Amino acid sequence: MAIPIVSPWLVALVTACIAALACTVIVSSLLRTGFAWRLATDVPNDRSLHVRPTPRVGGWGVSPVAAIALLAFAPSLRWVGIGVLFLAAVSQIDDRRGLPARLRFAAHVAAVTGLLAAYPAALPLWAVCAVAIALVWLVNLYNFMDGADGLAGGMAVFGFAGYAVAALAQARGGELVLSCAAVAGAAAGFLVLNFHPARVFLGDAGSIPLGFLAGALGWCGWRADVWPVWFPVMAFAPFIADASITLVRRLMRGEKFWHAHRDHYYQRMVRSGLGHRRVALYWYVVMGAGIIVAVYALRLPVVQQWIVVISWLTTLAAMGAFIDVRWRRFQRTVPQSSEL
Repeated sequence: MAIPIVSPWLVALVTACIAALACTVIVSSLLRTGFAWRLATDVPNDRSLHVRPTPRVGGWGVSPVAAIALLAFAPSLRWVGIGVLFLAAVSQIDDRRGLPARLRFAAHVAAVTGLLAAYPAALPLWAVCAVAIALVWLVNLYNFMDGADGLAGGMAVFGFAGYAVAALAQARGGELVLSCAAVAGAAAGFLVLNFHPARVFLGDAGSIPLGFLAGALGWCGWRADVWPVWFPVMAFAPFIADASITLVRRLMRGEKFWHAHRDHYYQRMVRSGLGHRRVALYWYVVMGAGIIVAVYALRLPVVQQWIVVISWLTTLAAMGAFIDVRWRRFQRTVPQSSEL
């Protein structure tokens, strides 16, 4: 009698569901016992979009679940899992007690350096340095974009699910499939408690490791020839575009980019009256569309792939310009003191 073959899609889905359940159980337990409030609490200030103190312990569910999945299902990616645990530990200290920016940055550089040493590629030195800078930026990018209910968690669900789908299409993407599915599932488990009105925030212990995972798994997928170099950029393009444009603008104004602010596109959307829920849903549509376009483009010839990438980035730029126009109109009609 023939032994039935389990569909890899089903295995990935089950993995994601188990990760989601594990994350939700962990974070819910922290909330139910009251321990979450002692670990880290986000107290609103004039730069915040929320109005009440909220525990920042989402990372206690997302990061361990993601790391355990990597160590259990992807032996070749174990150093990525170790990097996740390292960054989660350092970031939890920052969530609880606060760390100097230079110390946090040193930890990010150390994690990226370890990743590139463990998973090298035959590239010239300048290219390796460029990759390192991009990866460090991704580590911080997720932290910068974790400021509205449901946003960072949703981006993780869409982005890592996109990774998993792309890896499923490749026979050599086995370990990446389960790893990415588990991360997407863990993010979905967190999102259950983070969608507006959020009961819990991700915190640095969750956002920093997720940024690292976005870059690290993207890099490992490229090394294994599972996807081209542009695919990780497309998978997380809305976040990358928002954070990068905002960073450039702040640097041009001479501001310290590591200080808290409310100038991101998503922050302006919330402040102009759309609210957390609608902003999250709008972003989900954009994220989902980008993933569909990216996965479809993998089937095209190389030149056509790059045409699709440039077209999508142009579309995002047009969306950003529309938000800018809407924001300027809002500022003219609403006194600064009454902004949301």
